[in-house]
Amino acid sequence: MIFERGFKSWAERTAVSLRSDLQLDPHSPLSPHELADYLDVELRTPNQIAGLKQSVIDQLLRHDPSGWSAVGIYRKKRSLIIYNPTHSHGRQSSDIMHELAHLILDHNPAVVVLSHDGKVGMRSYNQDQEDQANWLGWCLLLPRPALIHCTREGLSVTEIAEAHCVTQTLARFRLRVTGVDAQNRALRRLRRS
Repeated sequence: MIFERGFKSWAERTAVSLRSDLQLDPHSPLSPHELADYLDVELRTPNQIAGLKQSVIDQLLRHDPSGWSAVGIYRKKRSLIIYNPTHSHGRQSSDIMHELAHLILDHNPAVVVLSHDGKVGMRSYNQDQEDQANWLGWCLLLPRPALIHCTREGLSVTEIAEAHCVTQTLARFRLRVTGVDAQNRALRRLRRS
């Protein structure tokens, strides 16, 4: 992932700033549901969508639940995110934050083009926007101040993941890319010498 200069720093500052807006400490966990409420975004699962055919719900949640994560529908009044409740809670957090990040970043929504009979569809896809939404979403869940706080408290990767409702994979990744992991290793080496 290559970002515009300053994007990663901006994402970290945004994660801390939104916590401040919500009267949370910079290191406090941020619930995707709490952020969605703050941004006036409605969160729903497919079974909570009025009028959605049972065959569609079955396809999404029983026959092919690994085929999708979340989708954002951006409207002028109140946006909606439909997320997959069959994923782990950590994965749901990441999926929802990814969609909220698209909204925060004011990304252009994907365009779906259907064939004349409506049986075949194609969706536009912007890799840069997807990468930006991933990065911001991950920062929102685990900003650097939260990682520093957690490691100072002696929390393991598993404990960090549980405390912030993320996957262990994401916790490990954020510890590595923020440099917190390397910083902690260097401190341990200094203490031993």
